Amino acid sequence: QVQFVESGGGLVQPGGSLTLSCAVSTRIFSLYRMDWYRQAPGQQRELVPIITETGGTNYADSVKGRFTVSRDNARNTVYLQMNNLTPEDTAVYYCNARPVITPWGQGTQVTVSS
Repeated sequence: QVQFVESGGGLVQPGGSLTLSCAVSTRIFSLYRMDWYRQAPGQQRELVPIITETGGTNYADSVKGRFTVSRDNARNTVYLQMNNLTPEDTAVYYCNARPVITPWGQGTQVTVSS
């Protein structure tokens, strides 16, 4: 069973930065496209950035220029560097593969507040 373990969230002031990590328990991590999602209270889960098996990336307009996704295939880990955070970035952040694998991880809470 593939497991996703997200970490690195926390409370940060507007304009601050955080780096999230997602460790994936699979021997074929390098073959997966990996996606980061976020879900704010009362809202649907939103796809944030993706990173393909070969390192190609794509970002939602809401985070373009502020977030950077990367991966380390040797560590089975995908990262999300988030800069210039705003209160609108407050959400629980999840990672998953494509196609989606269940169960989802627990996610990591990011709160942007002064």
